Amino acid sequence: MEKAEFSAIEGATKKMINEIAPDARYVSKYGGEVFVPPEDDDNQFVGGIFGYKDHVSLEFSEGVSFNDPDGQLEGKGKNRRHLKFQTLMDLEAKDVRNFLTQAFAT
Repeated sequence: MEKAEFSAIEGATKKMINEIAPDARYVSKYGGEVFVPPEDDDNQFVGGIFGYKDHVSLEFSEGVSFNDPDGQLEGKGKNRRHLKFQTLMDLEAKDVRNFLTQAFAT
């Protein structure tokens, strides 16, 4: 994935996060950035944004509990689920705003 595409996806995702949870903070961790609630505990993160060779992954710490009628979320772990993006248009197609809203509501 080209750096420009990654930056566009990351920027659009952060813009949505800032609209949904204006007090959210970003912490560099695990080779990407995790987003955490405004409290001081950087280990209680809501999710994260990570860049890979062919895609950007938006991870949700408690994604298993999300309402996902269209089966957009990927992953089979105990709690975590994720979405993969290859283009900026994937953000809307995969209903990112809905999942971010659920992430910050838990």
